[in-house]
This record gives sequence, C-alpha cells and structure tokens, in this order.
Amino acid sequence: MSLPPAATPRKRVGILISGGGSNMAALIAAARDPAFPAEIALVVSNRVTAGGLAKAEAAGVATSVIDHRGFSDRESFDRAVDAALNDAHVDVLCMAGFMRIVSNWFAETWRDRALNIHPALLPAYTGLNTHARAIADGVRVTGATVHFVRPELDVGPIIIQAAVPVLATDTPGTLAARVLVEEHRIYPQALAWVASGRAHVVRRADGTEHVVIDAPPSPAPTLISPALQR
Repeated sequence: MSLPPAATPRKRVGILISGGGSNMAALIAAARDPAFPAEIALVVSNRVTAGGLAKAEAAGVATSVIDHRGFSDRESFDRAVDAALNDAHVDVLCMAGFMRIVSNWFAETWRDRALNIHPALLPAYTGLNTHARAIADGVRVTGATVHFVRPELDVGPIIIQAAVPVLATDTPGTLAARVLVEEHRIYPQALAWVASGRAHVVRRADGTEHVVIDAPPSPAPTLISPALQR
C-alpha cells in the first residue's frame, strides 16, 4: 500500500461492524503504522455477539454496542450511532461488515466521510449473495469495491476496486475467501487516500459523481547537496 507522508493530526476513524470484523482488523493493523494518516478511535457494533468486538478490544481500540433492536425505527438507531461517533470525535467512518441499511438522514450527515466495502465489482451485484450470483451467471471476473456511502444501497462513488478471477471450480465459499484477501488490501488504501485528503468527490453537471485521487505530494527539494552537509 502506498502511504502519504504522515500528517498531524491524524484523522479519527470510527468503524461499524456486525460480525467477525476481519476488515476492521485490517484497518486497525494499517493504522498501527505511524505514517498512516488515520487512527482508529472507536468500533461500534449493532450486535453484542459480534466477534469483532473482542478483536478491537485486544488491539486497544474503544468499543461500543448499540443494539438496533432497542429502537423503534431506523433513524432513531442511526442517531444513537451518530452520537457515539461524535462523542469520540470521529472524522471518517468505515463500514466493515455492518449489516444494516442506514437511513437517508445518516447517509447525508456523513456524506463524503463514510466508506463502505462491498464484495463485488460495483455497479454489478449490489446487495447480498454476491458470490453465488456471480458463479450462477458464469462471469469470469468479480472482486471488491470501496465506495462512499449514499442513501441508495451500494451505489456511492467508487474509491478503489480489485478484480478477482472466478474459477470453474469455485464455490461461493472459495470465491469469498479470495475476494476477502483483496478486501483487506484495498480498504486500508482507500482509507489512507480519504484521510489524507487525496480522495475527493467531483460532481458533474448532470448530477453524477466520481472520485478523483490526487497525486501524492512531491518531496521537499533538497536545497543543499548531501555531499556538502556535515
């Protein structure tokens, strides 16, 4: 992964999970690098049984459980999550296996600051059961996508993608395992671009959006030849 120069202060990141948190763990591992432009400030789960909570706590990351079943509607739950993120002074949000569709209010509140990872090459195979559907359709290539969150499911501007071949012998499980390897690679890269300010959304005149990744800053020029420095 290509990292930008270290920035001060680092962006504070919240991660939303519902399960084992393997992508969460990849982000936590990346953020251990002092050159990474973000730190993981909080992990929030909507399920008390989520295995990722123990992983986050073992890594020294603060955690919170906000059970969606205790709320009468989607937005009320989302507002509780938003409050927890604000209390932790979160700048950027990463959804990592978060099995909830967020409300329009939440998506707009975190517009251009919330990322999601999806196990397919969007715009193909939005929603669930992506690997089984790809195999059933006989496609030769699938993959993973990190995108900005929008009110519509799995349609936000794409930040990065990785392609994975679909083998004739693949099952949904074997394909998912190979795609997951790429997920763990591209999610930290996408977060690094967003946290460093290199990734930004451009809105066209027709209302469509795309993400532009700025070139990394050039190193400062050397004003004195190293050979002359003593």
